[in-house]
Amino acid sequence: MTTSLERFLADHRIHEVECVIPDMTGIARGKILPRDLFLASGEMRIPKSVLLNTVNGQQPDNGPFVGDTDPDMVCKPDGATIRVVPWAAEPVAVVIHDCVEWDGRPVQLSPRAVLRQVLALYEQRGWQPVVAPEMEFYLVARQQNPHAPLQPPLGRTGKPEVGRQSYSIDAVNDFDPFFMELSNFCEVHQLGVETLIHEAGPGQMEINFTHGDPLELADRVFLFKRAVRETALRHGVFATFMAKPMEGEPGSAMHIHQSIVDSSSGRNIFSREDGQASDLFHHFIAGLQTYIPLVMPMFAPYVNSYRRLAPYMSAPINVRWGYDNRTCGIRIPKSDPEARRVENRVPGVDANPYLAMAATLACGWLGLRDKLQPSEPTVDSAWNVSHELPRHLEDAIEAMRACEPMKEVLGESFVDAFCAVKELEYATYNRVISSWEREHLLLLV
Repeated sequence: MTTSLERFLADHRIHEVECVIPDMTGIARGKILPRDLFLASGEMRIPKSVLLNTVNGQQPDNGPFVGDTDPDMVCKPDGATIRVVPWAAEPVAVVIHDCVEWDGRPVQLSPRAVLRQVLALYEQRGWQPVVAPEMEFYLVARQQNPHAPLQPPLGRTGKPEVGRQSYSIDAVNDFDPFFMELSNFCEVHQLGVETLIHEAGPGQMEINFTHGDPLELADRVFLFKRAVRETALRHGVFATFMAKPMEGEPGSAMHIHQSIVDSSSGRNIFSREDGQASDLFHHFIAGLQTYIPLVMPMFAPYVNSYRRLAPYMSAPINVRWGYDNRTCGIRIPKSDPEARRVENRVPGVDANPYLAMAATLACGWLGLRDKLQPSEPTVDSAWNVSHELPRHLEDAIEAMRACEPMKEVLGESFVDAFCAVKELEYATYNRVISSWEREHLLLLV
C-alpha cells in the first residue's frame, strides 16, 4: 500500500474503506473493508464477470468474455481517487480501483481501461483531451409503486412545481436545504462542481463541472451521481438520472464539452496561430458526425434513453453541427480561440461516464486519424432534420456490433461483451407488458 493512501487514512481517522469499480452500467461494485485489512491486502479480488452485470442484475453468457471458470480479477486502488464519504455516520473513505489481469494487463472489459485505451491514442500523438461535462437530473417525490408516473417533489412552499422553470432562481431556492447539503458534500468529496441551474422540467436541475482530464472527470461524475442520490434520500425525495423520467417533460442529458491541447505547449489544437479554426478541429467534428450513430449504446444505453431523443424537446435527433446552435447534436459554443471546443449534446445522463467519454473521444480520434471532412455548419434550426440517430436500442446495438473501426479503437472483446449486456437488457425489457398495451388493447382489439 502506498504511503499517500496510508497517510490519508490516518489523517482522516478512517475506519472502513469502500473499494469500488464501475461496471458497464456505471453502477459501483466492490467490497467494504476494515481499514487494517485494506492496508494489509493492498488489492481486492472479485469475479471478472461482475463487470458484465446488467442494470437489473442479470448476466449474459459470460464464458466467451471471461472464460468458462469465471475467474477472479485483481483490483488495484488508484490512490488519486481516494476521498472521504461525507454522508457516512463514521469516518469512511471510498477509493476507485483499476481492474487488472493476473499478469498485470488491464482487464479489457473494464470501463476505466476502455477510457484509458482511448486516451493513450491521443498521448501517442502528443495530445491531451480536455472535457467538461454538464449533468442534468430530476428531483422527484418518493414513491414505492414502479407502475405509477413520477411526480415533482414538494419544496419549502409545500407545493409541487408546475410549468417550465428554466433558469429560475426561486425554483432552485425552493430546495435550498438539499442544495446546501449537496454543495457541502461535493466540496468534501472534491468533485469540482462549478455551476447550478434549474432546467426546464419540474424539479429538473443541471450541475456543471470544471474542465479537466477525462479520466478524472469520469471519476468525479461516477462519484457525483451517488452523492446526489444520497443527499436526496436525506431530504425525503428521490434523485433520478433516468434519461426520460416524465412523460411530456424534457429528458436529462450529459453534454460533454471537449477540446484537445498539445501536451508540450498547452496550445489548443482546434485553433491556428491566427485564431481561426484548424483543420484538426474540422476533422474532429467529422469524426463525431460519422461515428456517433454507430456507438449510440454508449451514449443512450437503455430503452428509456431513446424516449429523450425527440425533436422540440431540447434533445438532438441529428449529428448536424453549428455555431451556438442548440438544435444540433454537435454545438460549437462561442469562445476565444484558446477555448475553442466542441459540445456533444447526444449523450444522456444515464450513460456510464467512462464509456460516454471514451466513445465521444474515440469518434473524434477516428476523424483526426482519417482526416474526415464535416458537412457545412447548420445556420438555422435543425429540429426539422430527419432522424440521423438510431430510433431504438435494438437498432443501435446492431450498428455498434458492425462498426469495425470502433472495435479497433475500443477493443473487440469490449464491444462484443458490452453489446451482449445491452442485448440481454433489451430482451428482459421486451418481455414486459406495458400499461399502454393493457389500456388500449385489452378490450379494443
